[in-house]
Amino acid sequence: MEKMIIHGGAPLKGRVVLSGSKNAALPLMMASLLTDEPVRIRNVPRLWDVRTAIDLLSGLGVVAKWTGEHQLSLHAVRVTGHEAPYQLVKTMRASFFVLGPLLARSGRARVSTPGGCAIGARPVNLHISGIRALGARVQLRGGYVEAHAEHLKGARIWLDNPSVGATENIMMAATRARGSTQIENAAREPEVQDLAKLLNAMGAQIRGAGTHVIEIDGVDRLHGADHETIPDRIEAGSMMIAAAITGGDIEVANAPTVHLDAVMVKLREAGAEVSGNGSLGVRVRREGTLKPVEVRTLPYPGFPTDLQAQMMALLTQASGTSVITETIFENRFMHAPELIRMGGDILMKGPTAVVRGPTQLSGAPVMATDLRASMSLILAGLAAENTTELSRIYHLDRGYEALDAKLGQLGARVERVKDAP
Repeated sequence: MEKMIIHGGAPLKGRVVLSGSKNAALPLMMASLLTDEPVRIRNVPRLWDVRTAIDLLSGLGVVAKWTGEHQLSLHAVRVTGHEAPYQLVKTMRASFFVLGPLLARSGRARVSTPGGCAIGARPVNLHISGIRALGARVQLRGGYVEAHAEHLKGARIWLDNPSVGATENIMMAATRARGSTQIENAAREPEVQDLAKLLNAMGAQIRGAGTHVIEIDGVDRLHGADHETIPDRIEAGSMMIAAAITGGDIEVANAPTVHLDAVMVKLREAGAEVSGNGSLGVRVRREGTLKPVEVRTLPYPGFPTDLQAQMMALLTQASGTSVITETIFENRFMHAPELIRMGGDILMKGPTAVVRGPTQLSGAPVMATDLRASMSLILAGLAAENTTELSRIYHLDRGYEALDAKLGQLGARVERVKDAP
């Protein structure tokens, strides 16, 4: 195991180029199961979760080949397996996304209930109810979801909440169902839109992605396609917050500003200068005092839950009292005790955290509890006095590609070292 050593105190300055979105790339990869022709995906980040997805798909009969540094070819000539085993699904929740395409392609699937970051229950009941509405017979047995359907049939499906995963899983299954499907109260996230773009390039007939009602007319077969993954908006937000917390000046070259409105608004409220240039990127700089703000996580286009931990680190340096309300996951303040160990003044009560600042953060040994908590603690370490030692950075490698190298280009003093056994 490795840990990261962060030497604080240096304002980050320079230009950084984002990797492709992990949250978009994983369902794009699962969509390759829907056709017997090659699907080529560009701008795929080299991450542990992507490696896990390749292992999973290979076990189902998909031939996966890297054809470039960030270009992946996936070819499911025949589906030779129907099970997503526990040992893979427990490490990456997105493995559950094979349920819809497996069922649509071959009429059966056996998928373990998922794991991933321990940030809340995140049940899969919406996935299951949606698949059932399409005509599948579903059983829960021995920790697995077992689904069968000779033919999926279009249906009108209402989601109790706009779950991104359920929207994507149902949408993939419905592309090859007989008749029309309407997903109401669908997730609007850019990653859902990106998946719909690939599926339509494969011959699907999907309308309304990016709205609360997605309509899918089922087709008999899908064909291969070439597709480029969208840039990672969460990495973009993390880098923007890095500029603000260190009093730096960072240009995020390919930041999708159209996907970052809520983040840019809150950074401006906090006292950072933010200038966006459409699809060409965004620049964030901060010279003056940080101001307190109120943040409430919401489904897109609201403030993303995946940037809540990073924002909490920033607000420890704001002059006044900030309030953060987490509405998406019930257990997503696990980074707060570690920030408190570094000197943060944070009071938690249920889904709300009150952050009083500014406090002088001091480097300390800290432990990452999940992917975004990892980034939060790195940001705190960059703003802290002395040296911070972050352990369990395998969480970080699930979602940020070459982060230490990118931060180093901006002037951060960070290094990976072997952790003590």
